[in-house]
Amino acid sequence: MWLALPPQPVGIIQFIGGNGLAVQPQWSYQRLLRAFEAQGWGVFTWAYRLSLDHQQQADQAFLDLERVLRRQPNLADLPLLRVGHSLGCKLLLLAPDGGLGCGGAAMLAFNNYAAGRSIPLVNQLGPSLGFTVEFNPPPRRTMELVAEHYRQPRNLLVRFRDDTIDQSPHLHAQLKARSGDQSRLVVLPGKHTAPASAGLRQQLLGMGEDAKGRRIKRLAHQVLVLGQELVGSTPAPLN
Repeated sequence: MWLALPPQPVGIIQFIGGNGLAVQPQWSYQRLLRAFEAQGWGVFTWAYRLSLDHQQQADQAFLDLERVLRRQPNLADLPLLRVGHSLGCKLLLLAPDGGLGCGGAAMLAFNNYAAGRSIPLVNQLGPSLGFTVEFNPPPRRTMELVAEHYRQPRNLLVRFRDDTIDQSPHLHAQLKARSGDQSRLVVLPGKHTAPASAGLRQQLLGMGEDAKGRRIKRLAHQVLVLGQELVGSTPAPLN
């Protein structure tokens, strides 16, 4: 767990990154997380490693995140926004509270593929060893669980224009089929890994902000438009 708290936070973001990137999210997503913090939001990130049991991961993630939040009683009344990237979006959708433990959720580059596509080694070794490996829950069951149990109406889905594995439009259509749903889908420039950047080259070489840094700042701004709706104000203008 990694925490970043500005002196007087206006709200809290619970962040879950994508598979592999989320082993050290404070580095993999450093520029995005710092952009949230610069706008006055505290950030709690949950780190995890590869697992086939996504439901267990979701249960553990929100148990850990809520435990940390309870240890900060001065933050209890602040608006809470959940943000996920790639597999992190699926874990948000599988949250045991059905998404109602937050005021809204932002899902960046959602995908929900089977294990054979997500982990190529499974396709290579599974048949030769006489077994089949799949995620829990598998893709179809995941979407059934979303329909049955996910109750958060305020969702921002972000699809990146050059992302070849994104499934956000499918998720958006399913969410919009619910009565009273307020979900919206936006398309931004970039690839599937657009949210991930540590900005190490800029830090080590003392370089100014590059194109990716500007795109990440715009992404953070889009997410915080939803966040600031919970706060009741508008995000600071982009530079």
